[in-house]
Amino acid sequence: MPRLLLLSNSTLPGAPFLAWPEAHIRDVLGDEKGDLLFIPFAAVTFSYQEYTDAVRRAFASWGYSVSGIHEHADYHRALQEAAAIVVGGGNTFVLLNQLYHHDLITLIREKVRWGLPYIGWSAGANVACPTIMTTNDMPIVKPLSFEALDLVPFQINPHFTDQRLPNHGGESRRQRLEEYLAMNPGRPVIGLPEGMLIDVFENRITLKGDGTAFLFQSGGQPVSLTSGADLSHLLRL
Repeated sequence: MPRLLLLSNSTLPGAPFLAWPEAHIRDVLGDEKGDLLFIPFAAVTFSYQEYTDAVRRAFASWGYSVSGIHEHADYHRALQEAAAIVVGGGNTFVLLNQLYHHDLITLIREKVRWGLPYIGWSAGANVACPTIMTTNDMPIVKPLSFEALDLVPFQINPHFTDQRLPNHGGESRRQRLEEYLAMNPGRPVIGLPEGMLIDVFENRITLKGDGTAFLFQSGGQPVSLTSGADLSHLLRL
């Protein structure tokens, strides 16, 4: 089973960029001295270079080297030589569109399934799922398909919240996910709140972080989950 770290978000209010998951990221990477390949394709209102520089600074402070995939002349070769893949958040539709545009879906899937560590937050966690159909983002571009990397057999809804705004008549996030399950029975969704992540390692899936996540499945009520919850049974889907 691949080694994945799927984060709801990168930054908590009042904290530095990538501060809250630092220990988890360092646990995945260990003493890795090779080049970590960052994929900034989810960026929309800022440049790939700005995004990469921010990620590079954070990882450099922990002793790791990062390059942006756009800094390489050959994207496929960069992936072949990477020590790990890091995929940032932003707009999930834009991210997936670029992965298809550069013909990277199959190669990333193969590399990760053969053991290359994958770290992704928000949109980067969404694209690790079978599809991006549980993203919160607007479809500001049209990807070739909603089918994504399919690195885990369940869906994730990052930034999940069960709260409702006063005097707001729109559907809650829970209702949206129930709509998804009505049209896609048999495909569970983990509502992952900010400050939580899913750690996949050696045929084991563990929920980590602070907060309460929810497992949504067809034909039943959502199940609340706290840090340390074992979700390995989802691998049998």
